[in-house]
Amino acid sequence: MQLQQNISLLPYNTFGIEAYARWFAAFSSLEELQELNELSADAPQLILGGGSNILFTDNVNGMVWKNELRGIELTGEDANHYYVKVQAGENWHRFVQYCVEQGYAGLENLSLIPGNTGASPMQNIGAYGVEIKDVFHELEAYHLKEKTVETFRLEDCAFGYRESVFKKKYRNQFVILNVSFRLNKTPVFHTGYGAIVQELENMKVQDLSIRAVSEAVIRIRSSKLPDPSRIGNAGSFFKNPVISKAQFLPLQASYPSIMAFPADNDQIKLAAGWLIEQCGWKGYRKGDAGCYEKQALVLVNYGNASGAAIYDLSAEIIDSVLAKFGVQLEREVNII
Repeated sequence: MQLQQNISLLPYNTFGIEAYARWFAAFSSLEELQELNELSADAPQLILGGGSNILFTDNVNGMVWKNELRGIELTGEDANHYYVKVQAGENWHRFVQYCVEQGYAGLENLSLIPGNTGASPMQNIGAYGVEIKDVFHELEAYHLKEKTVETFRLEDCAFGYRESVFKKKYRNQFVILNVSFRLNKTPVFHTGYGAIVQELENMKVQDLSIRAVSEAVIRIRSSKLPDPSRIGNAGSFFKNPVISKAQFLPLQASYPSIMAFPADNDQIKLAAGWLIEQCGWKGYRKGDAGCYEKQALVLVNYGNASGAAIYDLSAEIIDSVLAKFGVQLEREVNII
């Protein structure tokens, strides 16, 4: 472990934004994390994982700690499930592919989501009909102030749509160390969401498997979303808004083609990408900041855009959707 000063964060965020950390250190063990915590008079300003859900709008005038904890292990099994523990610094997609190869079912719909495993419960990441809460068992996290390791079970995490206790109630209080998943021995396939069935047909799949579902999801995501190594982005920039039926019905009457899905508590989830596209933003570009031409939900850095430019574009999009539809968009990406 080495504490460094004035370090560029450009290699550590998928948006490709240049920003600097006043102090920077990486830890690869609990002992190194504890040592960092002892050395620091104040809590870190940012715990950095894969940097795939962050937009830097300024330098970080404080501590940045990068989580590089590694390791995957099968910790137990019962008649129906495998219990798999993964350290928080492991790449998410590589972990999903490992589970597919081992025959551990449940994560295949979450293939090719960027970032590290430690962020998965923070965001309750989800795609194609599956969320982390559906396969979550428990996690261990280090409390920075109390200097203790605590265990969080499913009921402790208060998972919601792209939400958990770690985003609000316990924000900046814990460092997630590892996450354990309860994965199925017998697959339960979720193929009714999005274009998975069509892609499986295109692939000429006859015997459905978790490997086939994973490959279909990878193909769909690759066709719609830009590769961060080529075009800076953080995936979906906005959450899909959830509204009441009372608010939805007049919208549906005015816009019969509006994309919407049932949500919890008899509410309606709207497709944010559809709303943004109807406001004319898809393919928009101002300087190097833009709205991706294939998916309006994704904001991109075409080269040298500043974080402020990306943020300002997102604000314009939010304002236009509110003005046209009366729907308030919320950013999914963390603004630093």
